[in-house]
Amino acid sequence: MTAIESHLNVPGGIQAVPTKFPAWQGKFRAWQQWYARRLAIADVVAVLLAVGIAQWLRFGGLGGAAAPYRGFDYTVVSFAIAAMWLAALAINRSRSTRVIGSGAEEYRRVLMATFSVFGSVAVVSMLLKLEIARGYLMIALPTGIIVLILFRWIARRLVVRARQRYGWCITRLLIVGNPAAVRDLTQSLARENESEYEVVGACIPGVAGRAKVDVPGVGAITNFGTESDVVDAVIATGSQAVAVTATERLDASCIRDLSWELEKLDIDLLVAPGVVDVAGPRLQMRPVAGLPLIHVEKPQYNGAKRFQKRLFDVTFSTAVLVLGFPLLALVAVAIKLTSKGPVFYRQERIGLDGDPFEMIKFRSMVDGADVMIDNLAALNESEGGVLFKMRQDPRVTPVGRILRKYSIDELPQFINVLKGDMSVVGPRPPLATEVLTYDHQAKRRLLVRPGITGLWQVSGRSDLSWEDSVRLDLFYVENWSTVSDLLIAVKTVKAIFGHSGAY
Repeated sequence: MTAIESHLNVPGGIQAVPTKFPAWQGKFRAWQQWYARRLAIADVVAVLLAVGIAQWLRFGGLGGAAAPYRGFDYTVVSFAIAAMWLAALAINRSRSTRVIGSGAEEYRRVLMATFSVFGSVAVVSMLLKLEIARGYLMIALPTGIIVLILFRWIARRLVVRARQRYGWCITRLLIVGNPAAVRDLTQSLARENESEYEVVGACIPGVAGRAKVDVPGVGAITNFGTESDVVDAVIATGSQAVAVTATERLDASCIRDLSWELEKLDIDLLVAPGVVDVAGPRLQMRPVAGLPLIHVEKPQYNGAKRFQKRLFDVTFSTAVLVLGFPLLALVAVAIKLTSKGPVFYRQERIGLDGDPFEMIKFRSMVDGADVMIDNLAALNESEGGVLFKMRQDPRVTPVGRILRKYSIDELPQFINVLKGDMSVVGPRPPLATEVLTYDHQAKRRLLVRPGITGLWQVSGRSDLSWEDSVRLDLFYVENWSTVSDLLIAVKTVKAIFGHSGAY
């Protein structure tokens, strides 16, 4: 019987907290240190590879094979830049256990460390007139970024695979809060398939006993007691972290005392602020009179951020249409030769601020498919009934099935982007009939231009329920940024080739 099982099977409740940190707890937490050490090795390889490639391509060799250039031995320069680069990655805490393995913060720290090093090299070179070869730096910088990010991405994939297949690399989480808060936080964590947190129990202030909290789609979460039983529950469940969420019984002094108790066991304390669908960049900690107040920035829909988004849209759409012109022409010919009707399908959709526009797609259904929908209404597979979805829609043509499978039918929408009707990334463009059913929350989707792709596209597409589609769109509207648009665009490629939810 393990240490955890011995605690869980004590008659009459949970054993007292041991005075010494349990040995099994260290084993549970070891994956984070193991992962960080492997990342450090990967960073060394990536940095040395970047400066080595730059020296080889610019000067035609390494070590003694490359003659000094303008008085510099670039083998020495390469090792100096590599040392600065690795130091910057460490100083920026790019391998902190708080950021590795999930979220964009890890990538952001890698980029910040990289740009700080090359920016410093450029400034020093200019001030001291060292004249370090610009071609060398122009090769090392992008090569390093690509390799560093690639290695981090591969490491994440390995961790996710270990979590999903073997249950490894998991942080066991105990939640403290009222039943509704426990349910909401558990559901939020369960939606993220790659989340490192596994909810193993709860403590519900004011509710003693072994009652359970039923979480739809997850199961029952066992209650291990009240707020005074948190430390005992940590031992019983083998938790490595405690999340305190909405509860009226834990005031500031109680949370402080709890943090001191958990510190003795090396247990992380997380405090859920109670705000939902707000991304990290909008949250700023502001210590006021000794209190850690969280300032929630207002969503940005206008000004410089909108200009940046429009610039990204125009640049990206132009590149896609120019480079993809041969494919567009081939698809147009295939549609024309295999079915009667026009090449393009035009449909009215609702865009920014509720204004209608005509969305353009390659026709993937038989001509006149819209008038046939009433006869198929009883076969609607959409959860919530607002949208119409069928996995085997008889109106789709053979060519149309291929176009839909790889989302090729949506390529003409980049014309809508250039016209200003749509964005590359944004909420799904709704029909006018859908907008009529919107409540005040769903109407916030209209605060930004609809997108060709979005969080709904990379999170399941047509497999999503109506509620999940709205939730993802609202999260995007509230928290969009240029970086998030780039990440979603990259993830869209994976979603397209994975065929998830495409029908």
